[in-house]
Amino acid sequence: MAQRLLTSANRVSARFAFIFTLSLSCAYLCYNIIFYRGAVMTNQTYDGKRCPPSKNAGGKKLLGKLDNCASLNVRSAFQRGSSDPRDQSKAQGPPGAHGTDANFKNMSVAQKYGNKKLPNALIVGVKKGGTRAVLEFIRIHPDVRALGTEPHFFDRNYDRGLDWYRGLMPRTLDSQITLEKTPSYFVTREAPHRISSMSHDTKLIVVVRNPVTRAISDYTQTLSKKPDIPTFEELAFKNQSLGLVDTSWNAIRIGMYILHLENWLQYFRLSQMHFVSGERLITDPAGEMGRVQDFLGLKRIITDKHFYFNRTKGFPCLKKPESSSQPRCLGKSKGRTHVQIEQEVIEQLQEFYRPFNIKFYETVGQDFKWD
Repeated sequence: MAQRLLTSANRVSARFAFIFTLSLSCAYLCYNIIFYRGAVMTNQTYDGKRCPPSKNAGGKKLLGKLDNCASLNVRSAFQRGSSDPRDQSKAQGPPGAHGTDANFKNMSVAQKYGNKKLPNALIVGVKKGGTRAVLEFIRIHPDVRALGTEPHFFDRNYDRGLDWYRGLMPRTLDSQITLEKTPSYFVTREAPHRISSMSHDTKLIVVVRNPVTRAISDYTQTLSKKPDIPTFEELAFKNQSLGLVDTSWNAIRIGMYILHLENWLQYFRLSQMHFVSGERLITDPAGEMGRVQDFLGLKRIITDKHFYFNRTKGFPCLKKPESSSQPRCLGKSKGRTHVQIEQEVIEQLQEFYRPFNIKFYETVGQDFKWD
C-alpha cells in the first residue's frame, strides 16, 4: 500500500515538473516575440516610411512633386548615414564636372530628393556665340543644376504650359539655381514678355560675339547640313557691288544685337542681364566664368584650374574630371573650320554692323572691340 502511494506521488511530481517547465518555455518564447517585434518597429520608425512604387510615377516625376513618403526617406537617410547603396550612389554630374566628393554628393542629393522648379536664370542667346560652352562650364558649379538640351519653351512650345516646362527641369535643392539655355530666345519677339510673365526676377545671360564671325559660323553650320545652299555672299547681300546687305537673312539679322536688346529692355532692367564676350570666353574662360558666377550670386568655384586650351579645336576644354579618364571638350560640331570668305566681303559686313555695334556698346556699357 505504501509503495503504491509513493508511486502515485512520483507521477504527480513528474507531471507537475513537466507542466512547470512547459509554462516557463512558453513564457520565454512569448517574451522573445514581444521584444523582437518592438525592436523591429523601432527600427522601422527610425528608417522612415517606405513607399510602394506609384502607378503614376511618370506624372509625379514630370511635375516634380515630392510626396511625404519621399520626405521621410530623405530625412532618415541623412540622420543615419544610409547604408542603402541607392542612398549612397555617386552623383552623375554633368559631363566635365569637377569638384570635391561633397560637390558630387550635393548633386546626387538634388537628383534624388530636390524639387523641379522653374528656372532662376536663362542663357537666352546668341546662336553661335558660345552658349554651349557657357552652359557646360557653369554646370561644374555644385550650386547650379542645368537642363542639357534646349527646350525652346518660350519660342516654340509655349502653348504646352508652365507645368510642362517645369517638368523638364532637373531637380534642385533650395540653395541651388535652376538654369536652361535656348539661344533663339534672344531673337524671338515674344520671348521677353513671356519670360517676364513667368518671373520678373529672372536673370538673363547673353553670349555675344563679333557679328561678322558669328554669321560665318552660322553659315558654316548650315552648310554642313545642307551642302546645296547658295554661297555666303549670295545670301548676305541683296547687291554686293552696292554693299546692300540682306537683313532678312537670319544669319545677318541675329548680329544686329541692339535691335533685339531694345525689345528685352521693355520687360527687364539692364541689371538683370549679363553679357558674356564670346572672344574672351576663348582667351580667358576663367575670367568670363568668374563674372558669370558673380552675376548669379555664386561663390567663385570655377577657376583657371578647370581649363586647358585645345589647340586642335581652338578653344578651351575642361580638364579631366574625377569621374572620367578623358578631358571634356565640346562636341564635334564645335570648333569646325569656317568657310573661307573674301576679305572684301568681311570688310563690307564690318562697315554694315559698325553703327549697330556702337549703339550696343553704349547701351550695355561695354566695348567688345569688334571693329
